[in-house]
Amino acid sequence: MNNEYSLRPADVKQLNSLALAYMGDAVLEQAIREHLLRSGRVRPNILHKEATKYVSAKAQASVVRVLQEENFLTEEEEAVLRRGRNAKSGSVPKNTSVTTYKYSTGFEAVLGSLYLYGQQDRVKEIIDKAILIIEDVKGESTL
Repeated sequence: MNNEYSLRPADVKQLNSLALAYMGDAVLEQAIREHLLRSGRVRPNILHKEATKYVSAKAQASVVRVLQEENFLTEEEEAVLRRGRNAKSGSVPKNTSVTTYKYSTGFEAVLGSLYLYGQQDRVKEIIDKAILIIEDVKGESTL
């Protein structure tokens, strides 16, 4: 990610956890949209409904639980997850518990930090694992 918009590692490290989560949300959303299109789910009214199953706070919190059980995240990623989980967002989640929302924010912060550090291979590895976890929970086979 060497372009005029790239951030230095020191700059990424200084970003607020919620800013990292903001970036991570966009990265995850794009990856899920691509996954759905590649798997043949292309009708617009179905796409949004399907995407929600992958990007909801509940789905992300369940992914974090499995990633932690399997020790999938590095120590640094765990530290970013904790920072994101403990960030004070100032908003109250509508359709989920505060705890679920905090784990979701932590997960997005991990993805955002990795993306901004230019570690796209690791971002892909985590998102691919998340897709497998979510599809396993949903009882679907991977496509």
